[in-house]
Amino acid sequence: MNSMTGFGRGAANFGAQAITVQVNSVNRRGLDLTMALPDAWDALEASVAEAVRKVVVRGKVHVVVEASAGGESAWNEEDVADTLDRLQALARARGVPFAPTAELLWEIASATDGGGKLGTAEQAWPAVEQALLAALRGLAAMRAKEGEALLVDFLGRIAKLHTQVEAIAARAPQVAPAYREQLLQRLRGAGLELDVSDERVLKEVALFADRCDVSEEITRLRSHLGQLRELLRSEGEVGRKAEFILQEIGREVHTIGSKANDLAISQRVIECKNELERVREQMANVE
Repeated sequence: MNSMTGFGRGAANFGAQAITVQVNSVNRRGLDLTMALPDAWDALEASVAEAVRKVVVRGKVHVVVEASAGGESAWNEEDVADTLDRLQALARARGVPFAPTAELLWEIASATDGGGKLGTAEQAWPAVEQALLAALRGLAAMRAKEGEALLVDFLGRIAKLHTQVEAIAARAPQVAPAYREQLLQRLRGAGLELDVSDERVLKEVALFADRCDVSEEITRLRSHLGQLRELLRSEGEVGRKAEFILQEIGREVHTIGSKANDLAISQRVIECKNELERVREQMANVE
């Protein structure tokens, strides 16, 4: 299971260019991919997106590709000198005074060195891909590590939910007999002495028992919790399916709360809802 939060960074050399790629992601219902590349390499967007989609299924992912001077010599002195000579010849031919300055030399050097020539997107792709894959490996590792921590938390909360469900299952058969005793006490308090076997008492108790029967909901809850536990331990995308199962669990818990008409069960239902809310909040971070 992977979290949708992560960060990765990779680097590679392309001639005199030092290429760095940073990838970060946060939670999002689908895959929302944005990227920032040097203008000369805009054609690489499709290739970058394809590489990201092989690693990430969900999340808001932002990729930044940068290139800066580094790796080899800052500039080629022969190229600088040649450009300067050509400028001097042009100035002489035009009758323009020409006095090179340090600033001019720096501008020429920056325009003629490897750092000023990014190269074509096709030429740069092998180096960009190398840095990108390294960044994606880092991103995947961080997302997997956080996913492991989330899994431990989820399994603990599922265990708590299971405990509450079993407590409800144990209490449920006692609800109708307890209601029968309360009914008889109220009747006696009203001056009506009716026997337990009285048909009217039996009918009322039977109707109540039918209204508060939660056996089907408990069966479905056990099944949903088992499915959720298996899903969380599976590979691939988990978040969307888990969110659906959590909705079903919430629906069954709410039904039990509305049908049970019992204080002890109502307290268990409240605990279940609290745990479910915590699970839902965390599940928003799962891929």
